[in-house]
Amino acid sequence: MTDRAASRTSHASHDRARTTRHNAENWMFLLEAARDLRTTGAIAPSGKALARALTDPIRARAPHPLAVLEVGAGTGPVTRALILRLSRGSRLDIVEANPRFAARLRRLVTTHQALTDLTDLTDRAARVTVHETRIERLETDQRYDVIVSGLPLTNFPPTQVERVMARYLELLHPGGTLTYFAYLGTRRARALTASRAEARRHAAVDEIMGTYQRTYATGRRTVYANIPPAYVWQLRRPFVSATEDQFEPRPDRARR
Repeated sequence: MTDRAASRTSHASHDRARTTRHNAENWMFLLEAARDLRTTGAIAPSGKALARALTDPIRARAPHPLAVLEVGAGTGPVTRALILRLSRGSRLDIVEANPRFAARLRRLVTTHQALTDLTDLTDRAARVTVHETRIERLETDQRYDVIVSGLPLTNFPPTQVERVMARYLELLHPGGTLTYFAYLGTRRARALTASRAEARRHAAVDEIMGTYQRTYATGRRTVYANIPPAYVWQLRRPFVSATEDQFEPRPDRARR
């Protein structure tokens, strides 16, 4: 077999493996959505375009080593994009409450080929860690340069949204970036189909998120090449100043 033929065979084998993995992840995500759509938030994993948009803050800070936190990683489409973009010496903590997703993420961390660009194989566990817990319960003294959130916040009770957003700001370094997404069209769809109680819940969550966006947002872009299309928001924790108290996350402020 010539070198060219061997290369074609290798590429074809890699493509088949990638397709098989992609199909398996889609089925797994669909099954988890069927179990609990509220916490899964969608019926399909994030697409490549959305993953690229969510990880833009890492690219903007390259090639410096970063401390990065991913929350609500699911089957790992954004995790793969993060691993590809992180510089050597970076730290990636992954928080996933779903035990089946967490198990799959651990396998991804130990087998993903791009991980060798992030750290030596012997240092793998020290650099990338999967935490099977909720972000509100994560016990850490670490502060992060970038937090990437995949949580379906619009599905959560307002009190939980307040706790999660306050926790994000607490975990960011001053000047650090939070990036997250929200699907387009959900407000109109809920207005047509939701009960009164559900409509009130969603309006309260919108008010909370709107307060954080007005206070901390530095940008928003629309990703149409995703199912469904989504907004990607970037929020930044202000730098510490003499009036640091005004930047402390106060969930009660979001209710006013």
